[in-house]
Amino acid sequence: MSTAILPPCDETAGVAGVPTSCTNKRGTLIATILGSSLAFVVGSIVNVALPSMQATFETDAAGAQWIVNAYLLPVGAFVLMGGALGDHYGRKKIFLGGLILFTAATLACALAPALSLLFAARALQGLGAALLAPNSLAIIADGFSDDERGRAVGAWAAAGAMAAAVAPVLGGWLVDLASWRWAFAIVLPPAIGAFFIGLRSIEESRNKSKDMPPLDWTGAASATLGLGALIWSFTAFPQQGITATPVVTSFSVGVFLSLVFLWIEAQKKEKAMMPLSLFRNPSFSGISLLTLFLYAALGGLLVLLPYMLIEAFAFSATAAGAALLPFPLIMAALSRRAGSLAETIGVKPLLIVGPIGVAAGFLLFSRLNNDAFNYWRDVFPALTVMAFGMAASVTPLTTAVMNTVEPSRVGVASGVNNAISRTAGLIATAFLGLVLISVGGNLDELVNGFRNAALVGAALAGASALTALLMIESKK
Repeated sequence: MSTAILPPCDETAGVAGVPTSCTNKRGTLIATILGSSLAFVVGSIVNVALPSMQATFETDAAGAQWIVNAYLLPVGAFVLMGGALGDHYGRKKIFLGGLILFTAATLACALAPALSLLFAARALQGLGAALLAPNSLAIIADGFSDDERGRAVGAWAAAGAMAAAVAPVLGGWLVDLASWRWAFAIVLPPAIGAFFIGLRSIEESRNKSKDMPPLDWTGAASATLGLGALIWSFTAFPQQGITATPVVTSFSVGVFLSLVFLWIEAQKKEKAMMPLSLFRNPSFSGISLLTLFLYAALGGLLVLLPYMLIEAFAFSATAAGAALLPFPLIMAALSRRAGSLAETIGVKPLLIVGPIGVAAGFLLFSRLNNDAFNYWRDVFPALTVMAFGMAASVTPLTTAVMNTVEPSRVGVASGVNNAISRTAGLIATAFLGLVLISVGGNLDELVNGFRNAALVGAALAGASALTALLMIESKK
């Protein structure tokens, strides 16, 4: 992918009206880190605020699920389109446009007087995240030289991990101190700051290649509508029944539109939003299945665990957020070492061992005792084991994606893998109604449901390890 190349710093230094990349690099990094981190922060905050939001709007389990999924659906469906828009129209322009939409939608979430308006605001928030998240990394790739890029990406990744660690605790504290609305409001100042810093600091760049494919609007539309119909059917069937006419109809429409999406992508070939030729490579197909299984298991846990701690064990929102801290902290501390180890022994062993560790963590969760609950015995060891497993998986997974495709297709392959991981979390959340519906009755059933969900998570993580063993080639 060709990009606009800025002149050396000494060629523009002192020229009136011409900003230099030297003076703007720090601002570029700050703006992209703030912008992309916010997309993760709101997800973490909602996980600990969900019981309070559900109580405010007096909604059922399906309503609680859609508070989460209204955001995840446009992120999963449009993240590839967000990157393509940046390539076509300018990464700075799309990044800042995404920030404007994200910030306005976040304000609307904080002020939403009704559940339907909250759903709409969350959907716009997700669309904003789908625009800003992929372009933030592309801006870093364009704005830093080869020698500087590694450090910049490392800072970007470390800040994201730190935000993921702090957000649940800060969000939970605001929920307990004031209300869940302030947990959204706290996001506004850094979002506004990221916009104005980015406006002054980021240099515009776009793909100037004449062979760049046109935007795949039909693919994006069919993927969004198909996913939405499928997710609605998954969310509704625990209450309405799997044979209910609305559930069957929605599921059928979702399957049909998903097939239409695949047909469109096949017709567009290499100009598709998701080129199907990528999946002819057995290793890439294996990586995609591994990602789907692993992130489906993880996505369900990160929503259900804080919900259970608050509803069944009377944790405050702050305490529930703090209870999750071992997971992001261990991952942040070990991910770089996992990357070094992957360079030494190859990615395949780590992509087998890592998911096995995640499965072991889920099995520990399945032993949770609701009669004599103790965080340090029932939650902390399981989270710790799971964090070690995920730390061993995430960086090698990124490396494996890059290893399985030609250098010219790394960006597309990474985007597809990112979209699969987000879709996996979306599907997992949709199925949580099988557990959350028990909240209306005996809370012991919520704990039993969590244990059953942990067994499903262990099976999914085990399937990830088996996929790595059978489908991913043994190479570094």
